[in-house]
Amino acid sequence: MAYVITQRCCNDASCVTECPVDCIRPTPDQPEFATTEMLYIDPDTCIDCGACVDACPVEAIFSEDDLTASLARFRDINAAYFQRHPLESNFDPIVTPARPPKELGTLRVAIVGAGPAACYAADELLRRCDVEVEMFDRLPTPWGLVRAGVAPDHPGTKTVSGLFESAFRRETLQYYLNVEVGTHITHEELLAHHHAVIYAVGASSDRRLGVPGEDLPGSHSATEFVAWYNGHPDFADRHFDLSAERAVIVGNGNVALDVARVLTVDPDELAKTDIADYALDALRASNIREVVVLGRRGPLQAAYTSPEFLALTHLKGVDIVVDEADLALDPASQALLDDPEVEPSLQLKYTLAEEFAAGRRDPANKRIVFRYLTSPTALHGTEHVESVEFAHNELVSENGQLVARATDRTETLETGLLLRSIGYKGEPIKGLPFDERRAVIPNEHGRVIGEDGVPLPGVYVSGWIKRGPRGVIGSNRIDSEETVEQLLADFSTGRLGAPQADRAALKALLAQRQADLVDRAGWKAIDTAEKSAGKAAGRPRVKFTTREDLLKAARG
Repeated sequence: MAYVITQRCCNDASCVTECPVDCIRPTPDQPEFATTEMLYIDPDTCIDCGACVDACPVEAIFSEDDLTASLARFRDINAAYFQRHPLESNFDPIVTPARPPKELGTLRVAIVGAGPAACYAADELLRRCDVEVEMFDRLPTPWGLVRAGVAPDHPGTKTVSGLFESAFRRETLQYYLNVEVGTHITHEELLAHHHAVIYAVGASSDRRLGVPGEDLPGSHSATEFVAWYNGHPDFADRHFDLSAERAVIVGNGNVALDVARVLTVDPDELAKTDIADYALDALRASNIREVVVLGRRGPLQAAYTSPEFLALTHLKGVDIVVDEADLALDPASQALLDDPEVEPSLQLKYTLAEEFAAGRRDPANKRIVFRYLTSPTALHGTEHVESVEFAHNELVSENGQLVARATDRTETLETGLLLRSIGYKGEPIKGLPFDERRAVIPNEHGRVIGEDGVPLPGVYVSGWIKRGPRGVIGSNRIDSEETVEQLLADFSTGRLGAPQADRAALKALLAQRQADLVDRAGWKAIDTAEKSAGKAAGRPRVKFTTREDLLKAARG
């Protein structure tokens, strides 16, 4: 018997170092780790000890004997990876990272943001040195996209927040929630109270289509829709017209799949989750029967991961539709698929599309329809979106890459709701340099680089604002470790200036600036109240979705 890693895998890699026989791949020091969809366990080497299960923060690892029907296929998925990448174990000893010299005293670090990148950075600091960490977020709640971005029907992924809760119980980390840097405290003031500041603010904006009609009512970003159904207080008052029978999503990454599921799954299933109550009410009244997902390139280049695509096979009452004609591949894609060295995850992505194309249809079911090689050219309507026009694309080779190029063949689909899901984008931070093209803060391994090419003393970045919007939740762990390594090296070698004021002075300053500051006790009160309401309703939690209600709960 062996253990199996499944769909929930967040690429945190905590399990890798816990395995006593080194049978989990890829590892963080391997190049493919940066682009892998998930981790895998070699069934021939696994000794069934269960150490990886205890280490996994998102409950993604199961004994093969305990796999449910929806997860059974992952047994073969794990094995297929090692058929392509035979295991070579070297059992290199784990090197304990160096700690700063004790004579330097306590390191003080401000972390701006409270999502996964921020939390992994804080956890690494707490493990590595004598440190005081202050975590700032403009929302009254922590956890960032774990709370406001992960789909409600993926509760296992949200359990990573339990890892952070456990690590942050000590007073060495203090919360300053509902505090906005730039409004209640400046960047310069943060530096005056700390040795260093880490910005882990994510990529809060989204990319636009740039086509006529994009600003018509009924056209939104998927970012807004996701935040709305997850109860983000800045989006709780948004309205999404669900009166038409068809919705169109532009883009086919994992976020697009999340949105498609939420729009089509039985609301009674969502009623068991932490979805916002107002969103659940709206979905119960929805007329949407079909969601069309438009992808710019072909089925091999689709941005969704194969585990998320596979999960669609188990949706109740929803048909997944792929047109067989869309599976015809251009010569370069066919050669890639025919290559004996093709990655198993890529082969699986295409195999699943073939299975969906051959699947049976039930007229009583809702539908998620995947259309490949399409790019919107215009949205039409008078006072509201009524249709989307798109061009059919062809793939051409440019500089060794397959690029989608529009043909003169077009098509129009009627729709009352269009959601663009074509990527997130970072926003500038006052007082810091910004790369407009990449939409990130320029940096070298986490050290922020000024316009003169020299690192700014004491200023660091982690997460999407550092590397761009790619990777999953656990990808931020390795990213944050790299940033913290640079910070600690700078502290150890005396390159960081000493704080001009202490922790008590910071607390007093913020008490004057923000009367509605939410600290650890306030967040605990919110968390307890939401979970208590959830328990009474048979749900994980019932979220407060306005700042007023969140602050009222924080005051007890």
